[in-house]
Amino acid sequence: MSAIAPNPIGLLDGREYSFPPAFIARVNEKGAPHGIKAEMVAWGGTRMTEAAKYSVIVDRISHEVEFYRASLKHAVLQGTYVINNPFWWAADDKFFNYAVAT
Repeated sequence: MSAIAPNPIGLLDGREYSFPPAFIARVNEKGAPHGIKAEMVAWGGTRMTEAAKYSVIVDRISHEVEFYRASLKHAVLQGTYVINNPFWWAADDKFFNYAVAT
């Protein structure tokens, strides 16, 4: 029986230069024996019916970009763990409300 590799760990960041590559390299180095890998979050549009692409997302930018907060809330509903809780923001958004309703 073969183990199913988990979804990758995603890093969502802004214009940082040293942390992202160092974080990804370290996770990939330590996680390789366990089938764990990290990568930059790659999002185009976010569809409500889309399955989670990441097991964990480390968020370092959604405090500045509202679209990311909505997408991170949706990812949580799909089972993704998000580090830096997107629910701390007080303003509700329609995308999240519709995602909860479905």
